[in-house]
Amino acid sequence: MEITNVLVANRGEIARRVFATCRRMGIATTAVYSDADAGSPHVAEADSAVRLPGNTPGETYLRGELIIEAALAAGADAIHPGYGFLSENAGFARSVQEAGLIWIGPPVEAIEQMGSKVESKKLMDAAGVPVLRQLDPAEVTPEVLPVLIKASAGGGGRGMRVVREVADLVPQLEAAQREAESAFGDPTVFCERYLETGRHIEVQVMADTHGTVWAVGERECSIQRRHQKVVEEAPSPLVERIDATRATGSAAAAERNHGQPADRVADGPSMRERLFTAARLAAEAIGYEGAGTVEFLADEKGDFFFLEMNTRLQVEHPVTEQVTGLDLVRLQLQVAAGRPLPARRPGLRGHSIEVRLYAEDPAQDWQPQSGPVYRLDIPGVTGEFTVLTEPGIRLDTGVVDGSVVGVHYDPMLSKVISYAETRDEAAHLLASALQRAKIHGLVTNRDLLVRVLRHPAFLAGDTDTAFFGTHGLETLSAPLISADDERLSIVAAALSDAAANRAAARTGAGLPSGWRNLPSQPQSKSYESRISGKHEIRYRRTRAGLAVDGFDGLELIEATPDSVTLTVTGARGEVRRRFEIARYGDLVTIDSALGPVAVKRLPRFEDPADQVAEGSLLAPMPGAVIRLGAQAGDRVEKGQPILWLEAMKMEHTIAAPAAGVLAELNVIAGQQVEVGAVLAVVHSEDQE
Repeated sequence: MEITNVLVANRGEIARRVFATCRRMGIATTAVYSDADAGSPHVAEADSAVRLPGNTPGETYLRGELIIEAALAAGADAIHPGYGFLSENAGFARSVQEAGLIWIGPPVEAIEQMGSKVESKKLMDAAGVPVLRQLDPAEVTPEVLPVLIKASAGGGGRGMRVVREVADLVPQLEAAQREAESAFGDPTVFCERYLETGRHIEVQVMADTHGTVWAVGERECSIQRRHQKVVEEAPSPLVERIDATRATGSAAAAERNHGQPADRVADGPSMRERLFTAARLAAEAIGYEGAGTVEFLADEKGDFFFLEMNTRLQVEHPVTEQVTGLDLVRLQLQVAAGRPLPARRPGLRGHSIEVRLYAEDPAQDWQPQSGPVYRLDIPGVTGEFTVLTEPGIRLDTGVVDGSVVGVHYDPMLSKVISYAETRDEAAHLLASALQRAKIHGLVTNRDLLVRVLRHPAFLAGDTDTAFFGTHGLETLSAPLISADDERLSIVAAALSDAAANRAAARTGAGLPSGWRNLPSQPQSKSYESRISGKHEIRYRRTRAGLAVDGFDGLELIEATPDSVTLTVTGARGEVRRRFEIARYGDLVTIDSALGPVAVKRLPRFEDPADQVAEGSLLAPMPGAVIRLGAQAGDRVEKGQPILWLEAMKMEHTIAAPAAGVLAELNVIAGQQVEVGAVLAVVHSEDQE
């Protein structure tokens, strides 16, 4: 059968990724979009696009019948589900086929068998794949804690909770069920023993309709936040280390055995071979076809246990593409069209690392952000949505300059992927690209990613699922730029703002800013940094040059509305620094080799109406109040939940900043709130 037009039942980055391969294969493309996504790049890039009325996933991307109608209306003959939403929904896959469309995914029966993590583990156990025993929540006792609650119907960290106290089990179960229902349309959850530390290893499989099953390669995705992957790489450093140690031991044994070949004295198959065998067993047990991923939790000795099988393409598939040279989406399309896999599976080459760039603030409990992305510029990108043949940076992104990140979907902006001959080179290449990137408009996890990639433990391959807890999230999420360098960058912003004011002046634009015939008061500009608070920059232009309060040895070389060049004289001599400045309303961004800085320009006189009372709890993002934890007049403790917001498919707790009295509660359950709204006011014990 021939595929001529593919509808991608998804949005953002994964839709663009599938479209890119379709274009290379000469296949037409169809997009679907919610009202919130009407201006999304994936809509503009498709040959045709069909609106799904509404904003939330439940109104749009989870409505299988609307997506099938869209495919038929646009003349598409195949549907690619991407990942998330309906990608692992057997009912949707069946409906696609019943509508006479080609389903670019595995057989419906395979999705059904793996769709329930409860039943899939029983199946894998029977097939000889090592598994962790599931627990009935009613049987959980203090002796088996901690336990992990997981959504049966989905992944990506949605509907997942760690429980360390028996008293927390019921409320955490209920929260996980709500989140699973919102994300996947299925509230079913289950429990299993939680391993505090472990290595998350997964194997990419690819199978055709002619009986060939490939284990393409393994990935390691151990660095996670809230059970959602943040850094992924191929091949796995754990597998590489264990197999290298094994090979060294085998070589030593061969020497003791008078030169007998190492593979004759090795004690069983390598870890990679065992992983590949288990993954193939899993795929063969359910008659799998297409691309899929078998996920395992491994320990430092190389033992591993089956977690789940994702019957779809994974977010992190680019790292496998980079180390194999395969286009996995192309193979998906070919398998769906009935073609066999190539006769020979490719070997591995080099190393690839992927990071997920999120619009979130790791220092504030991973708080997601929403709003405009004014600029996204990653330096050194040598390809987008394509396999690199030389060392470089690949970018798979769902946003472009001017995109708006809303509250209805996951806050991932982009996947930035490096490819190099060695793991160290791949890590350094990726860290450098991220640090020099211009990301304007939203708070992101960029600084955290750079610190992880440069951390000695990461470079040594010592990564596990407790990486952030082990090495300190506060340390890892700290700004890349120092306090002194941040203030110097803000000085540059003030000088650039002055140049911009002069350039916009109707008269006297050529005169120096603030020039006086006699000594006078310094000029002053004020800014607020999310990191360090308010800064007042006071400076004078004198006959001797530039004088800035709090700085010695500054020489202004050039100041324009877009850039400032300063010479900084220190104990070791002079260093010339160039700063690039951009403005978006009151937001001012400063990029330099010292690191990125973003500040808000403050007015000379503050409007009293803009001030908020001490102890006010502001909405960190637009969202819906789903329940309340206290009432006005209640005494509350520091950290006690006051209310819960739902946004970006996750629940977010708004907690009391201090012990005291809940003086005001301005919302009710079910209410929609905008970012910055005063939700409640807590009067601390000191205020009382």
